[in-house]
Amino acid sequence: MLKIYNTLAREKQRFVPLQPGRASMYVCGMTVYDFCHLGHARVMVVFDLVARWLRVSGYELKYVRNITDIDDKIIRRAQENGESIRRVTDRFIAAMNQDAAALGVVPPDAEPRATDYVAQMLDMIVTLEKQGYAYVAESKDVCYSVRKFVGYGKLSGKSLEDLRAGERVDVMAGKQDPLDFVLWKHARDDEPAEVKWESPWGPGRPGWHIECSAMGSELLGTHFDIHGGGQDLQFPHHENEIAQSEGAHQCQYVNYWMHNGFVRVDDEKMSKSLGNFFTIREVLKKYDAEVVRFFILRAHYRSPLNYSDVHLDDARQALTRLYTALKGVAGAADVDWNEAHALRFKAALDDDFGTPEAMAVLFDLATLVNRGDLALGAQLKALGAVLGLLQRDPQTFLQAAPDGVLSNEEIEAKVGARSTAKKAKDFAESDRIRDELKAAGIVLEDGPQGTTWRRA
Repeated sequence: MLKIYNTLAREKQRFVPLQPGRASMYVCGMTVYDFCHLGHARVMVVFDLVARWLRVSGYELKYVRNITDIDDKIIRRAQENGESIRRVTDRFIAAMNQDAAALGVVPPDAEPRATDYVAQMLDMIVTLEKQGYAYVAESKDVCYSVRKFVGYGKLSGKSLEDLRAGERVDVMAGKQDPLDFVLWKHARDDEPAEVKWESPWGPGRPGWHIECSAMGSELLGTHFDIHGGGQDLQFPHHENEIAQSEGAHQCQYVNYWMHNGFVRVDDEKMSKSLGNFFTIREVLKKYDAEVVRFFILRAHYRSPLNYSDVHLDDARQALTRLYTALKGVAGAADVDWNEAHALRFKAALDDDFGTPEAMAVLFDLATLVNRGDLALGAQLKALGAVLGLLQRDPQTFLQAAPDGVLSNEEIEAKVGARSTAKKAKDFAESDRIRDELKAAGIVLEDGPQGTTWRRA
């Protein structure tokens, strides 16, 4: 029985989909004006795991993750570069897809671009205006009247008296209330024509929050199962989505709200303003992509994830232990869900996607395989596949060279030189090469068939 921690209810709840055997999930995706960072990587990997487990659990899933391709930052980047907005967004969407593929993320079933759903956004704003939730401000922007929505604050747990405008909520003159947020931005003279759409209120473009409400409702229906995203989106973005969607459609918007924790660097939230910002591409220059995926999944999705080279080095060593146990395990196999380890693994993921406990099962299996119970190797590999791990040839992984360290060819040459020294009974040189390789993180294993090696 799958249980999900529902941010709205502030407790774990049994997952009961709206339609038996089917599940629907919308996740807030990236604003594509730059390369994806580790925070984006966590969102992609976490909800990839959620999607995988829902499907393993027998649900027919429709998974939507949107792309925000119209935004102030995108306009600014295009103007700085002297290029069209479409050119900027196309380039960074391609880069995002490359990063996601490297991390083993299965593409969502739908990946709508906001600019393809402006008509649906306009329809929703018109409906909100008719129902008294939307008004035209002095600035000619169309705003949402927060105090007219009775349930505002129920997701974040904030009262109207305590609430203040969030980071991405426009603060402007002419609002009826400082908490009101923009649904439709009136066109400015200095903005390019490609971001100006005709509307009942004149040319302009949609506000950020209405984009997800319109795309989610259009692709999954006015009421669907799961909505996910980073913890930073809980307020104001997701709070505003609820107000818009429930105000427009007069029904509950989402049953289960999921939020993954922040990525932290030296116990501070990762952000550009603090200068502790790492793109996925920067990290993958130093670490294998599967190591990064393993690092993300080893922590529970709701907990903070503290990034450091030390933690990634530890993740690499831990993943190496699992791959070492798989040496000699051939082919692919299905999970035997009646086996004791698989039952523990399933119980862990059914408990709000408890990946730390699921990982512990993998290491218990690896220990048994290393002790000689080779039959469990297939089970280890099959359970790893559920997490998107352990599907490469073990020797290929064990010999993979991160940037800045000895390549396979360099290692092979040194192993050959050591063998030559041993045959010549130059044991001092043989020991020197072994010590040099050990210092470089290379473990040598001498056997009847010669010397093999792996990275520690």
